Amino acid sequence: MSYQGTQITISLKNLKANLYYIKSKVDNTTKIMCVVKAFGYGSEPIKISKFLEKNGIDYFAVAYVNEGIVLRNSGIKLPILVLHPQIDDFDEIIKYNLEPNIYSFRILNAFIKKSKSHPFHLKFNTGLNRLGFSIDDIDKLYDILNGQGNIKFLLSHLGASEDKKEKNYTENQISLFEKISAEMENKFGISFKKHLLNTSGILNYSKFKYDMVRTGIGLYGYGNDKKFSKHLKPVLSLKSIISQIHSIKKGESVGYNRGFVAKTNCNVAIIPIGHADGISRRLGNGKVGFLIKNKIAKTVGNICMDMLMLDVTNISCKEGDEVTIIDDKVQTAEDLGEKINTISYEILTSLSSRIKRTIVNI
Repeated sequence: MSYQGTQITISLKNLKANLYYIKSKVDNTTKIMCVVKAFGYGSEPIKISKFLEKNGIDYFAVAYVNEGIVLRNSGIKLPILVLHPQIDDFDEIIKYNLEPNIYSFRILNAFIKKSKSHPFHLKFNTGLNRLGFSIDDIDKLYDILNGQGNIKFLLSHLGASEDKKEKNYTENQISLFEKISAEMENKFGISFKKHLLNTSGILNYSKFKYDMVRTGIGLYGYGNDKKFSKHLKPVLSLKSIISQIHSIKKGESVGYNRGFVAKTNCNVAIIPIGHADGISRRLGNGKVGFLIKNKIAKTVGNICMDMLMLDVTNISCKEGDEVTIIDDKVQTAEDLGEKINTISYEILTSLSSRIKRTIVNI
């Protein structure tokens, strides 16, 4: 493949392999919800979603209503859960046949004023302490919803399912969710469908798969645990090129605020990608290196908005040569994140939409 500039390559082959590995952790009766929020975790949400729909998944999830509308307008037919709806979204949610996650009485009361039959998911807080009703809200929920509304699923969200040190915390969350579900079913006199597990939950607590599981980061090749690396394949790779090479003399500086001052004569390559594209300024000043001609070139000075600089003094390279920033062999998004004490999620979702995306089947 010839690289003429910065671009992201998305491997459908790896995406499919990840999906089937996740499916292998649950039985054939368990529905699979694929999370494609945040521009498909930095990939390409429409093409990714169409591919997943053709490969037998059951549901999509997005964070906000505009993300769901984009999928509907692209022809996606599967159910779509909106995880964080606001009151002003309800007309569009109904119009585009999206399913809201209802998490508070303010949101619930506003929603049932719009529709008493449109399906929704009811979220309970079991310890993450973000969105959700508490177990003490069940009686009030019954008073409001008895005989109206359409609760399609009960759900909650695990806060540390990837962390072995937090096993007790996770098990307490699961136990509380089971208690909430039992009380809801006893109060309402019906059996509710449920979903709880995220990617790490699927990999570590698959016993509690219930009726559906949700996978986001796992689809894109990350399992929050090194032991899953051999089973999950990063879907996204990021490459650029060398725009120009400068010969820098001892004492000369490179970049804004003279972030680098040469101690000896050296060669510096200019790469057309910067912090506006998602390459954090924290990665500058030698914090990380990228691959050129099978050698690692360290960053030089401060990362600029649209450019970064690499030390290529000991690398035989030329203008136009390929630079590998993220791939599935040398340096994954997880590896890059570890350099600056962050996670693969932040690295992937920070990648700008202005970077060209290319879909491949390899």
